[in-house]
Amino acid sequence: MSTRFASLLIPITARRLLVVLVVAMCLGQVGCVRRRMTIVSNPPGALVYVDDYEIGVTPISTDFTYYGKRQIRLVKDGYETLTVMQSVPAPWYQIPPLDFVSENVIPGEIRDRQTFAYTMTPQVVVPAGQLLGRAEDLRRQARGSGVTMTSGANSSEPWPMPGGPELIPAPPGIGGQQTHPLPPGGM
Repeated sequence: MSTRFASLLIPITARRLLVVLVVAMCLGQVGCVRRRMTIVSNPPGALVYVDDYEIGVTPISTDFTYYGKRQIRLVKDGYETLTVMQSVPAPWYQIPPLDFVSENVIPGEIRDRQTFAYTMTPQVVVPAGQLLGRAEDLRRQARGSGVTMTSGANSSEPWPMPGGPELIPAPPGIGGQQTHPLPPGGM
């Protein structure tokens, strides 16, 4: 009986070992999707921000995790700042439930490379005389439309900023009061 038991034990142990090896090999070669976006600009050398994080200078490549919309901003001296809401579409193998298979079952690495190219426009410098002329035209239009100037150039109060906080005057007796210094030696 002991030899019969030993002969049954060996095939069961071999089967278990084979199953363990197959599972280990499958787990060791799990899939992976590497996502990389490349941003190029004409002219090159623009500073790139993706979702308000500085990435670097074009041409630049960076890894990313999630698909969707990204705010891409390019800044370069002598050129208009370019801000774009860029859609980063997911490829077919990243649509649920296929994404589970492509990231966890398929062995090896899948590379998703997205390239975005932008052309920047040169910055237009308005001559000082033209800028002052436009300011005078706007001032004449404001005076002609019945807008009263209660603060700004003719008073010491600042103009309220559009969309900014409302200026609320301090109640009487608060602010502007005399301060009395502490006597020498403290209290």
